[in-house]
Amino acid sequence: MEMVINVRDYPQVPSWVQPVLPVLSFSKTPDYRDIMYPAWTFWEGGPAVWPIYPTGLGRWDLMREDLKKSAAQWPWKNKSPKGYFRGSRTSPERDPLILLSREDPSLVDAEYTKNQAWKSEKDTLGRPPAKEIPLVDHCEYKYLFNFRGVAASFRFKHLFLCGSLVFHVGEEWLEFFYPQLKPWVHYIPVKQDLSDLRELLHFVKENDNVAEAIALRGQKFIEDHLRMEDVSCYWETLLTDYSKLLKFEPKRKSSYNQITQKPDRSEL
Repeated sequence: MEMVINVRDYPQVPSWVQPVLPVLSFSKTPDYRDIMYPAWTFWEGGPAVWPIYPTGLGRWDLMREDLKKSAAQWPWKNKSPKGYFRGSRTSPERDPLILLSREDPSLVDAEYTKNQAWKSEKDTLGRPPAKEIPLVDHCEYKYLFNFRGVAASFRFKHLFLCGSLVFHVGEEWLEFFYPQLKPWVHYIPVKQDLSDLRELLHFVKENDNVAEAIALRGQKFIEDHLRMEDVSCYWETLLTDYSKLLKFEPKRKSSYNQITQKPDRSEL
């Protein structure tokens, strides 16, 4: 069969395009018609985070095991009862959380780290960039935050495995598995401008049993339904169904290069 896979951050098929073009993208908003596929980051790579993840977050199956071990070291009753965030300023939508942390550090510990585009302290809201913190060390805290970056955030699935309560900001950006996660069942939804964040944080602190139940449901969902075999099954189903819609017989062009498999230690 023949298909087009978009490996850029941004989707390529706006809803107004006619005819609708069958382009596969790993992330999109409701304004786009791209077909979502599981990002390559499940297998290897992803955005680099210097110096802790110089080649990206790495294989999902290995990160799952590391996060499970960390979660076991930080059961709910031992977690610090505050919000926690470390990440770069890929979007100013994150600014209110950083400012809330500076105003009320007992409620939130949030700081900007440096990214490739960092030029001065202006890029970290007037303060020196914070040290990058591995994802496994986020498990120490009860409340973790997921924001969009340039597109959907690759960290969303990782945060659940800490057994911490995930605050998911905004509903616009999606990956293929997002629709199966339900607000107030698996995570806490937060308005994109964060205008309700302080109230939500006070609510979960005053209703600890509710917060723990949501956190555990989110953790179990990702553990049970986003295994590597589930991701591979999604890919197989997607390509099988897609191939049935082709109305022509694809032909290999002699000018194309054939991609051959070279197994190595990093492959599943």
